[in-house]
Amino acid sequence: MQEPSWGGQSCPGSGTPFRRRNAGGSHDWLPHEILRRNLDYDGSMAKAMFDVECPCCQTILKIDPETRAVIAHTVPVKPLPIEDLAAEVAKLKGEGARREQLFQKQFDAEKSHGKVLEKKFDELFKRAKENPDLTPPKRDIDLD
Repeated sequence: MQEPSWGGQSCPGSGTPFRRRNAGGSHDWLPHEILRRNLDYDGSMAKAMFDVECPCCQTILKIDPETRAVIAHTVPVKPLPIEDLAAEVAKLKGEGARREQLFQKQFDAEKSHGKVLEKKFDELFKRAKENPDLTPPKRDIDLD
């Protein structure tokens, strides 16, 4: 059996099966065997073209079952990534102040980081002096 010219029964991008559009406009998932059977030429096959929707890009393909070819395709309209340019510019201006605030917070934390480490060391050193007979815990590397 010859493979249909539109790439078979699944989308080349995602590998998911196409959906066939019914006369009422609703979609039914067609498994591999049913779609192939509908594309095979036999006496019981309808002569009218049918629509198939790609599940990954939602393009509607109009397929002629007799020639097994895509006759037309309709690419859906994608929404604009930026609808209001003035609002996006205002948001970008506010991002600069937010970045500066985060930088100052990290800068202050880094200033005090040395003092925190020093206090932790002093506390652990004091504990070690109070209990000199306590041996340090064994590390995994010391067990070899």
